[in-house]
Amino acid sequence: MNKFPRLGAKQTLAVGFVVIILTGALLLMLPISNKSGEFLPFLDALFTSTSATCVTGLVVYDTWSQFTIFGQVVILLLIQIGGLGFMTIAILFSMVLRKRIGLRERSFAMEAVSSLQISGVIRLVRHILIGTLIFELIGAAILATRFYSVFGDSRAIWFGIFHSVSAFCNAGFDLMGSLGQYSSLTGFSSDLAVNITVMVLIVTGGIGFVIWEDLFINRFKFSKYNLHTKIVLVSTLAMILISTMLFLVIEKDATLSGMETGERILAAFFHSVTPRTAGFNTTDTAALSEAGSMLTMILMFIGASPGSTAGGIKITTFVVIVLSVVTYFRKSEDVNIFNRRLDAKIVKRAYFSVTYYTLLVLAGCFIIVANQGIPIKEALFETLSAIGTVGLSLGVTRDLSTLSKIVVVSLMYIGRLGSLTVFMAVTEKRNYRKVRNPMEKIIIG
Repeated sequence: MNKFPRLGAKQTLAVGFVVIILTGALLLMLPISNKSGEFLPFLDALFTSTSATCVTGLVVYDTWSQFTIFGQVVILLLIQIGGLGFMTIAILFSMVLRKRIGLRERSFAMEAVSSLQISGVIRLVRHILIGTLIFELIGAAILATRFYSVFGDSRAIWFGIFHSVSAFCNAGFDLMGSLGQYSSLTGFSSDLAVNITVMVLIVTGGIGFVIWEDLFINRFKFSKYNLHTKIVLVSTLAMILISTMLFLVIEKDATLSGMETGERILAAFFHSVTPRTAGFNTTDTAALSEAGSMLTMILMFIGASPGSTAGGIKITTFVVIVLSVVTYFRKSEDVNIFNRRLDAKIVKRAYFSVTYYTLLVLAGCFIIVANQGIPIKEALFETLSAIGTVGLSLGVTRDLSTLSKIVVVSLMYIGRLGSLTVFMAVTEKRNYRKVRNPMEKIIIG
């Protein structure tokens, strides 16, 4: 008799990420990974490994100053595995070894890439791998060319590869500590090529693998796109444009002050893209105005598309919530968009996801504030950045206590898998009740 229960798809994903994170932490602890030549404290190694695997970007050490080339390679591999999903990597090896991919593996792959159906999922994974390679190579080539005048041959190539993968996977890790610790891309705030390349990689990685497939099949025929693709493309474009205009207005006397018009627009555009789980910054995040900080937190909360390298509640969830509110005000029966009606179960799932996500954020923020007395704004920003797998910070990450680091690590892990996935992983078996309780009304609002 088998003593160990067979894991479901969501449970396998949850356990798999834990194994990868722990393996990465053990490697980053080693003296060979650290320029000091000493062992890294386990909690700091775990924090870094979790941040890389969960493609977040929050750091307790400057990546370039702390880690050797070996350590940087480990971080890069964790970012790539975490961004694509370990099941996608596992299927890659199965393809290379020409091993048969069974129905169980296909169902896991479907869960990993958030495919809408199991049919064609292996073809989708193949396209994901090829597309990722192409985008990351093109991005690396452009960035290496721009970095050459600053860093020289070998470093320019390595920096180009590292930042291209980090941007595409929405990780936010950087090696710009050689120009100034924790400086991210602030040294390239006026470089059009670097900014555009990084933003394109971020958006491409954040729109979702399923949308890639739809675009690949239907090209530019918008009417033939499935509903999910239409919602993500339109809402993503709208959110980027609206938030860019808002940042231009509210940050003109703060982070954007003293800039030329072109650089100001570029910086506002970049800052509208990066909070959607990328983590890079070309301006000082800690210098944001109060309104700028609030807008950034809203964008971190929303995130990008499901089935991508990004986090947050996901933009589709946000759209469903907004549409359901509009529907309620109109006294309508159905939630409609693009001449299609949404299933009531999807609306219910969206509200549950947002509620569960919000409770996690509030709980994490409360623990950090109660434990360390960090101001609420900084603590809330940190928790939203962690669970949204963003990586932006107002400068408190390095000052977190042991308990606060554990809280942030947990939030990064939950954010990468998705709060709903984590919840369902521990409640995989549904409990249907044959007998239902009597109904009675209560007052709401």
